[in-house]
Order: sequence, then structure tokens, then C-alpha cells
Amino acid sequence: MEKLRNKKLFLLDMDGTIYLDNDLFEGTISFLEYIKSIGGRYLFLTNNSSKSALKYVEKLKSLGIESTIDDFLTSVNATTAYLKTKNYKKIYVLGTTSLKEELSCFPITDKLEDNIDCLVMGFDTELTFQKLEDASILLGRGVDYIATNPDYVCPTWYGYVPDCGSVSDMLYNATKRRPKFIGKPRPDMVYLALEKTGFSADETAIIGDRLYTDIACGVNAGISSIFVLSGEGTMEDVENGETKPTYIFENINELYKFLSDK
Repeated sequence: MEKLRNKKLFLLDMDGTIYLDNDLFEGTISFLEYIKSIGGRYLFLTNNSSKSALKYVEKLKSLGIESTIDDFLTSVNATTAYLKTKNYKKIYVLGTTSLKEELSCFPITDKLEDNIDCLVMGFDTELTFQKLEDASILLGRGVDYIATNPDYVCPTWYGYVPDCGSVSDMLYNATKRRPKFIGKPRPDMVYLALEKTGFSADETAIIGDRLYTDIACGVNAGISSIFVLSGEGTMEDVENGETKPTYIFENINELYKFLSDK
């Protein structure tokens, strides 16, 4: 446990880790101030592709946390980096208006066209049956298929709603096609964070409430992982699952108390 005190870069999941809907978890601001006090850095990592980083800046400000776009890495950032390695003629974006705006540097569309050679799907809070039908047609044509994240659910104050992974399962039942997932648990966002900040893998830890995305991302990237029990995941998941976190805390406040000896 003492090795945890040597960490300088903390990669924080948001939903279920530092807040739930509009309720900021106790200890979050104190934890962020602690990181600054030791000369460290934190970045917010999220698989949620329905909102832009600017929207998250506004969200955190409403919760009392000042931040800038530079404090965020999202699954859309990782998806953008991946798409830059390709040369698609036309990309059908199955996602929110925000996702389409963030991918506007590519040749995108939200209409069924003949020259589409890639389907990119995100967490779509504006989902319609027309989009599902378009996706089914495109997948039947054999276009490349990319999804920003594999999360099955997104937490809310009343429980959970279907996320990108759930919709991909629905499309699989119709088309027998699975996407290439880009966000956590793939290590891409961690690598982007190390490159961005200059910290080493040994100095870095990822914090999250999901074993199959947050913690698995840390394992895949070769960094320490901190599992908090304030969101989706439970101790039963740890006991029964193959993915094991390096550390486990009840919540972000307990982590802060440990690190600051308070």
C-alpha cells in the first residue's frame, strides 16, 4: 500500500467515481487539492462519448470543480487518434450531435449513402430506430465497424441506462457483427495521458468503479489500478472476476484519507 503514496499522475473516471449525476462525492475536491499539493497531476478519463470535453468542463464547474479541456481525455480523443491512422472515404456516425461535431474533421455523415466504408458508434442519448436500421444495413454491407466504448450501462441517479456496449449487443443479434472497441479497457487513453504529461507508468494510477473498463485498462496499460465501490462495481465482482485491481477503497474520500493520513 505504501507504493500508492509515490504516485504522481492520477487518471480519474468520473461517473460513479467522483460523482453520480449532479451529486459530487465527499472528498473529491480534497483529493484533487492533495494531488496538486504533492506536485502531481490528474486527468479525467471517460468512456462517455455523448458529451464533449467542453460539456464536462461545464459539468464539473456546476459541481464546484474548476477545470479546462486540457484536463480531459475521452474515448472520442482515442477514437480520433485511431481514425487518423486510416483513410476512410465516408464515416457514418451513430451518436449524438456532440460526437458528430467532435469528428467533423473527418468525412462524416448521418445519412445512408453508397460510399460509406466505416461505421463509428458512440453512447447515443439521441438514439432512434432509423439509426439502428441504417447501422444494420451498413454492417450487412461489410463496412468497418468501430465503437467508442464497450460500457454496458451508464449510471444515473435512478439506476442505469443502456450504454454503447448494450447497443452493440443488440446490433450483434441482428447482424452477427462485433465492433472494434476503442475506449477503456484498451490502453490507448493511458498512453495518451503519459505522453501528454510526461509522467512514467510507475508514477501513474487509474481510478474507477468498473472492473471491465477502468481496472482492465490499467492492467492492459501496465499501471496501478484503484477500484472504488461507489459506482457500478462490487466486491463480489472482484471475488468472481478475473480482472483484479491493485488497490480497493470504499470511495474517493477513503482514498484521500489514506493518502493524506487524515
